[in-house]
Amino acid sequence: MMTVRMIGSIEQHVNFTSAYVDSRTVDIWLPPGYGDSDNRRYPVMYMHDGQNLFHSETSFIGVDWGMDETMARLIDKGSIEAAIVVGIWNTPNRVREYMPQRPVESPAGTTVLQQFAAEFDGKPLSDNYLKFIVRDVKSFVDNRYPTLPGPEHTFIMGSSMGALISLYALCEYPDVFSGTGCLSTHWPAVESVIIDYLESALPGPGRHKLYFDYGTETLDAPYESCQKSVDTVMQSVGYESGKDWKTLKFPGAEHSERAWRDRVHIPLQFLLGRGQPE
Repeated sequence: MMTVRMIGSIEQHVNFTSAYVDSRTVDIWLPPGYGDSDNRRYPVMYMHDGQNLFHSETSFIGVDWGMDETMARLIDKGSIEAAIVVGIWNTPNRVREYMPQRPVESPAGTTVLQQFAAEFDGKPLSDNYLKFIVRDVKSFVDNRYPTLPGPEHTFIMGSSMGALISLYALCEYPDVFSGTGCLSTHWPAVESVIIDYLESALPGPGRHKLYFDYGTETLDAPYESCQKSVDTVMQSVGYESGKDWKTLKFPGAEHSERAWRDRVHIPLQFLLGRGQPE
């Protein structure tokens, strides 16, 4: 384990091993003031593409999400609860691990599955990836750090394919996660199968919160149509916009860490906070 100093601090667990997936780095961000009280326990936000969250040197485009700065600022203002952020790094199997498995392995997903397997050299690995998070990473975090381990204090968030796997995690493990943040969800990967899946798999409203957003430029450009179909499902199963579900459009926003850095405070406050986002 290596500790990295920043706003708050990161304990970096390199070569975190699992029986379910290939080993990888897992970053644990601890908020300012962590350890000052022996009795304090913290909610936990699990996030994908962990190398893009805190470090510009490892981020995909050389710009990170600025999660430490944003979390510290929101905590300092009292906009959100102090929370631990778990950044799970991706691997060369990223797309296979992030592709929701049950929808594409359904009878309706036969063509999608065949095309996916041909393009990415194999079928999705997301069911094992979620077992890795729930059984290995979460167990480790809850045992090692003073967390609030219940679902009402456990959240998951990501962007692009990371948004898809975050949504899938909430649907598959509604008793583990109570909220998900899905930024620039890459709907084209599952557009033909996701609606039927959500209609049957979404947990009922009242105990869960779902955040979606999208831009209008670069890879985000075609997302609006499917997002509107997803929004229709959200309404049909009883989610109330602004209360336990939110979808936001960001005209002119591109598909990049730079864009997500600019707006990640909004889902953080929706999931962890009180009142309206700043």
